[in-house]
Amino acid sequence: MSTHQGTDRTAELTPPVGVGAKVRQVGPGLLAAATGVGAGDLVATMVAGARFGTVLLWAAILGTVLKLALGEGVGRWHLASGTTLLDGWRRLGRWATVFFGVYIVIWGFVYGATAMSAVGLPLNALFGGLSVRYWAMIAGVVGLALVWTQRYAFFEKFMTVLVLIKFCTVVAVAVLVAPDLGNLASGLVPRLPEGSTIYVLGLIGGVGGTITMAAYGYWMFAKGWRGTGWLSMMRLDNAVGYVMTGIFVIAMMIVGSTLLFGQNLTESDSGLLVLGTALDERYGAWARILFLVGFLAVTSTSLLGVWNGVSFMFADWTRAIRMPHGKEAETGPSIERFASGEAERSLPFRGYLLWLTLPPMALLFIDKPFGLTLVYGVLGSVFMPFLAITLLLLLNSKRISGQGRSGWLSNLFLGAASVLFLALLVTDVVNRF
Repeated sequence: MSTHQGTDRTAELTPPVGVGAKVRQVGPGLLAAATGVGAGDLVATMVAGARFGTVLLWAAILGTVLKLALGEGVGRWHLASGTTLLDGWRRLGRWATVFFGVYIVIWGFVYGATAMSAVGLPLNALFGGLSVRYWAMIAGVVGLALVWTQRYAFFEKFMTVLVLIKFCTVVAVAVLVAPDLGNLASGLVPRLPEGSTIYVLGLIGGVGGTITMAAYGYWMFAKGWRGTGWLSMMRLDNAVGYVMTGIFVIAMMIVGSTLLFGQNLTESDSGLLVLGTALDERYGAWARILFLVGFLAVTSTSLLGVWNGVSFMFADWTRAIRMPHGKEAETGPSIERFASGEAERSLPFRGYLLWLTLPPMALLFIDKPFGLTLVYGVLGSVFMPFLAITLLLLLNSKRISGQGRSGWLSNLFLGAASVLFLALLVTDVVNRF
């Protein structure tokens, strides 16, 4: 591991020049984009495709563009300010760090069970033997061990392999079902069929957008990227990640609309197994296995990315909450911890890893308590507008260098994301209550 860290520290002083050198540095953006696309996103895209065909393709693409803008904003803050997002939130006031602390604890408890179950489904479908519950527990413990024992350099390479597997398998299935290219092209024209509004909001706001978007900067620091000299590299890295996400989402919508059009599918992760069955009936067992391998790669990257990236954020939160806030907030010497591997060995990092893995196993044996699920859902709906609005404030403040400050295009996209996510929040609250 020390060799990798040494390489990263050298790279910190010399941002790559030339396309080839930059492509070799791509990594954190893949992790952020891949972690943000989980089983729930696959289901949402598949259900939209089954119900409306490819008519809502434009919404999925618009959602990808907005996530790209948010990811670029997160990366730009870290590089231009030389501090983490938690330091930025400290400058806005204690309300921001307190909200995030409450959110990350409740979110982690419920998401831990959700992520483990999502990995357990394809494992059970592929190998049988154990129920989904026990496969889920095994997945959680394996994820815990991998993140606990490995440093960032190995983690990035391992995740990149999983990303390529999930990308290639799902795109291969989309090619296999031979979509109608004319219908696909017509889906690029914005339209709102009757009853589609909630699906449009979900596709734009949900796919690829979670708390892990905020983890992007920590992975950049862990790789050794520092300063505004890395801005062009960050933008390429972020674009590669979200272009792959866009292609992935389009592929999933194609598969859903071609194989399952007209079916009334459920919104649960197990609905993905219906797609595996449809592939088996039309093309044979090998097509079902191909899809299940991709399904497993999707859920595994989501689990591992959260286990690593959100644990970074919790470790940083435990530092930031103790420091001055508001006008008295000064720059915290936090970033060296992420490049040296110190943060990954810290008690808060490993404590949160355990929190994600062990307590949520209780939820695998019982239905999620209504009250906890309600709080989790509302907090989750609040986080994305919180991220978009705070990025707007931070990236236009005088406490960031001119080179890192937002221009009109970034403000346009971040503003649009803020409005959209606030609309999603209102819609979600109305539906819940």
